[in-house]
Amino acid sequence: MPSTTQPAAVDRRTFLKGLTAVGGGILATACAGHAAGPSASGAAASRASLAAWRDRIGLQLFTVRDRFMTDYPGTLRAVAAAGYREVQTTLSYGGYSLDQIKQFLDQAGLVAPATHVSPPNGPEFERTLDAYARIGHRYTTVNTGSERGPRGVPNAAPQRQTLDAVKRTAAALNEAGRVTQKHGLKVIVHNHTVEFEPLADGSQRPYDVLMAETDPSLVALELDIGWATVAGANALELFRRAPGRFEVWHVKDVAGLASLAGKSEAERQRAAKIVPLGEGEIDYRAIFAQAGLAGMKHFFVEQDSAPDSGDSLAAAAASYRNLRDRVLA
Repeated sequence: MPSTTQPAAVDRRTFLKGLTAVGGGILATACAGHAAGPSASGAAASRASLAAWRDRIGLQLFTVRDRFMTDYPGTLRAVAAAGYREVQTTLSYGGYSLDQIKQFLDQAGLVAPATHVSPPNGPEFERTLDAYARIGHRYTTVNTGSERGPRGVPNAAPQRQTLDAVKRTAAALNEAGRVTQKHGLKVIVHNHTVEFEPLADGSQRPYDVLMAETDPSLVALELDIGWATVAGANALELFRRAPGRFEVWHVKDVAGLASLAGKSEAERQRAAKIVPLGEGEIDYRAIFAQAGLAGMKHFFVEQDSAPDSGDSLAAAAASYRNLRDRVLA
């Protein structure tokens, strides 16, 4: 297949130089609303605002990675049958051309506005962006280098970044964003937990620097709310600090947050109990109520642990039902 329509497989968890998280906060998400409680009309407006997202629920395909690598079209059909309307591609396109992927998406009634398959650096970069635009991608991760362990997974205990290193990463993201913008795409920056640790040479955290140093017109923050919460951050506080910048969300739920207290960021990530959305402790109803402040345009359910459950599609379906019937009701 032509390389312009089949970029190399890139682990979505390693596209960034170990950086993309959120600056400090509290281990639990904040509650929405005023102390006196919302008025009846305000509550009705809030419900209507939440319900507006019910037909836009997306799935990060990392959730069903045990299936799509061997049956891409069948997995997309099953995801659509579960109720999802959007997906975010990841890892690779299963050996198919992007034109074929577009056909599979159309047949399933899905759209894929964002991808975590970073376009290859070098001469194929812009040709791949053109192909991405043709199939409907509007956001993409990019490669800026990273600290990698076995199979491309970030090292469990990477060295803390310096301020200068983070600024260089931000500059690389801006530069990539100037190129992707010409092709109708915007760079997105994803977080895990390690990015919440202080820099090696200061009290700032990598995400604080990235928020300050990246150009909002070129780089959007793709907030993984689950990992941010595990790291001790508060999504609502982040929205207030940088309104409008969180255009893409990963929504994952976590149980047993209290047990993570006192652990390092890397230990928290390893110990986090990721569960279907609605079965954990993150108050997503309060978070979705602030989607406008965040600037959110697309969100994707992600359960990293779903393949280990024995039926990743069933786990994805449970998340969809809980999100539709409880969070966004």
